[in-house]
Amino acid sequence: MIPTLRTRFNASFAPEKYSSLLDALERASGLRAGFRVAETPVFVPLRTLETMAEAGADLTRRLIGDQAYLEAARLAIPEGYLVGGETAHPNFLTADFALVKGKEGNLEPRLVEIQAFPSVYGFQAALCQAYRAAFDLQSWSDCGPASGLGCFLSGLDEEGYWELLGRTILGDCAPEEVVLTEVDPLHQKTRPDFEITARRLGIAVQDISALSAKGNTLRFRAADGREMPIKRIYNRAIADELIARKIHLGFDLSREWDVQWAGHPNWYFLISKFSIPWLSKPPHAHAVVPPAVFLDEFLEGRGRAQLEEQGVPLLPDSGPDTVYSELLLKPLFSFAGKGIRFDPTRGELEAIPRAQRREFLLQQRMQFAHTVDTPWGLTQAEFRILYLWPDGGALTSVLSLVRLGRGKMMGVDFNKNQEWVGASAAFFPLD
Repeated sequence: MIPTLRTRFNASFAPEKYSSLLDALERASGLRAGFRVAETPVFVPLRTLETMAEAGADLTRRLIGDQAYLEAARLAIPEGYLVGGETAHPNFLTADFALVKGKEGNLEPRLVEIQAFPSVYGFQAALCQAYRAAFDLQSWSDCGPASGLGCFLSGLDEEGYWELLGRTILGDCAPEEVVLTEVDPLHQKTRPDFEITARRLGIAVQDISALSAKGNTLRFRAADGREMPIKRIYNRAIADELIARKIHLGFDLSREWDVQWAGHPNWYFLISKFSIPWLSKPPHAHAVVPPAVFLDEFLEGRGRAQLEEQGVPLLPDSGPDTVYSELLLKPLFSFAGKGIRFDPTRGELEAIPRAQRREFLLQQRMQFAHTVDTPWGLTQAEFRILYLWPDGGALTSVLSLVRLGRGKMMGVDFNKNQEWVGASAAFFPLD
C-alpha cells in the first residue's frame, strides 16, 4: 500500500531470504510453525494502523461502559464457563479489520471482529524481527528521517514492547509462579508462540487439563516433578475448544480460586462477536462496524428490516432456497473462522434450532480490497491490532498482525497450497 516500498521489496526478493526468515523463526521457538508464514510483510502508512487502533480502543471502551450490554453478554456465557473473580477490564484485546473501497474510492477499515483474548504476542514480535533481518529492512534508511521501518505502535520499541507484555502477563508475580495454560499445548499450531513467550519470560507452559486443586489454590507439576502452586494464569485455552473436546478439568472453572488471571476467561465472551450487533446500531454505532443482527432477530423480529435500513441489499424471501449472498452467518463463540458460512440460505438458517439461534449472527459480507502486489497477483490483507491492558495500566495498542490471502477467507487454513500468503506483519516508515 506504499507502492515504492512494495516495488522495492518485490525487486529484491530471493528464495534464500525467505528460507532464512523461516530458519530465524525456528531458532526463536525451537520448532517450525504449524501454519504458513508469508514471503512478504506489508508496507503501510503509520496513520492507517493508528486509525484501526483508535477505532478498536474506542469500541472497547463503549462496551465496557455499557452495563446493559455487559449484563446481556454475561447471560450468553455457556453454563459452567462463568468464572468467579472477574477483573474490571480485559488484559488482552485483538481487533481485526478489513480494508474496503469507500464511496470515494479510498481504502477504509471495517471491523471483522473484536475479541478480548490473547493472540500470538511472542511469535509476532519474533516474526517482525525475522523479516527485518532476512530482508535487511533496517538498511532502508531513505524511508524517513528516523531511518528505516518501524512495526511497534504507541511509540514502543522492541524493548518497551516486551516490558509491557511481561508486566501484563506476570503482574506482580515471579515468573515461576505464572503458567501459560492451553488445551494440549504441544500439539497446537500456535505452540511456537508459547515457546517464545516461555523462553523470554521464564514461565511454564501447561495443559490446562493437568492442573490440580488443593484447598483454594491451583497447582501444576514442574519439569523436575515438584507440585507447585500457581499465583497467576496466562490463559490461552479457548472455551469453545474445551466445550467441543469435552475436556474434563481437574478443578471447577466457575469457582473463584486464589489465583490471578492474566486474561480473565469471562472477557473471551464479554468482548467477542456477540458485541457486533450492538456496535452496529445506536447508541454505539461506529462507521467501521458493518451492519449485523442476531439470527433470532433476523428470523423472528426486526433484524431483516434493520439490515435493510442500514443499506444491506437483500433479495425478497422466496422460500427455503432464498440465498443471502450479502450476508455471512457466524457462530458467536468460535475461533479461527470455524463455522462461518457464506451465502446462507433461508432453509439453512431455519434449520438451526430456535433455542440456538441466539448463538449466531448475520453480518454484512465485506469485499476485501486487493491491495498487496505479489508475483502471484494482487492479494488481500486482514489487519489484527494487538492491545495490552496491564493491571493498573492503560489500554495500549502495541503491534499489528497481518494475514495475507487470496481465498474466500483470510485465515491460514483457508489459503493452503498457495504462495505469498499466510501470517505476515506490517511495517511503516519511521517519519
